[in-house]
Amino acid sequence: MHCPSLNDLPPPPAGKKGWPWTEEAQPLPERMPNGGDWPKISIVTPSFNQGRFIEATLRTVLLQGHPNLEYIVMDGGSTDESVEIIRKYAPWLTHWVSEPDRGQSHAINKGFAKATGEIYGWLNSDDLFLPGALRTVVAARAGNPTAVAWVGDCYEVTADQRVISRDAPKGLDKDSLADWGRNWFTQPSCLFSAPGWHKAGGLDETLHYAMDFDLWLKLAALGTFARIAGVLAAATIHPAAKTQALRPRMFADIVYVQLRHGYRGMAIEGLVKAFTRPPVPPLTTRVARRLRRSVSGFWSRVSGKTSRALPELSEILESH
Repeated sequence: MHCPSLNDLPPPPAGKKGWPWTEEAQPLPERMPNGGDWPKISIVTPSFNQGRFIEATLRTVLLQGHPNLEYIVMDGGSTDESVEIIRKYAPWLTHWVSEPDRGQSHAINKGFAKATGEIYGWLNSDDLFLPGALRTVVAARAGNPTAVAWVGDCYEVTADQRVISRDAPKGLDKDSLADWGRNWFTQPSCLFSAPGWHKAGGLDETLHYAMDFDLWLKLAALGTFARIAGVLAAATIHPAAKTQALRPRMFADIVYVQLRHGYRGMAIEGLVKAFTRPPVPPLTTRVARRLRRSVSGFWSRVSGKTSRALPELSEILESH
């Protein structure tokens, strides 16, 4: 599918101006300079009751001006205005559905099961691509064709799109990424190769808060992450966002992923820091010992089974 132009899409809601309402990215030529097709990019948007944000998300994908786009929207059976909005943009979507799912990871996996592109990425229905993001990724891939993923900077923005901060990736090798508290990056700014996704086995559907972190570690075991200079996306920070509303559960997921990938020391260090902020020297040693006793034995007891590990880890966190 060729990206539509601004004039092709439904008019923006009253009062909406700028990107992606009255502005569009500069379109690429129909063919690459060598006469070949542009690489197909498959974007999946999972959504559930995000009617407040989803129209902007859809438009930031559709107005990228990329000549070979595959856009798949997986709605989890929303009861707000989301389906009405998605239906307005259905002529420009490769596939969309609104039906119950087992959560965000399941929705994303279902979406990529229908994808046929060479480059994959997902964009949550409250996040945004910046103008020219896909053009930038295509250029990065041309310069780093053997990379398994390409990652740039990401703005954190308010619900009305005021910039709060700019997040830049740091260490991108597997060991650096495992230290997620220091070397995290923001998910919308990372696109990855389709072969890498399939080799990694997609997302672990038992994870609901750190499934992206788990995927990055699996991908980093397969190849390199190429750094892109520049901002690709914006992540919307609002109280209802899952990573804001359920941060303790997200932290439990992160610790579990570190343990599963063999980074026990990092997991315990993260737990100790979390429970001793601000650091109190007399407390630090006592808490550290308790956490080490609690965490060190739990991984062998659950035998690597997520369904058993996460509830027990949550109990450990709550007990301290």
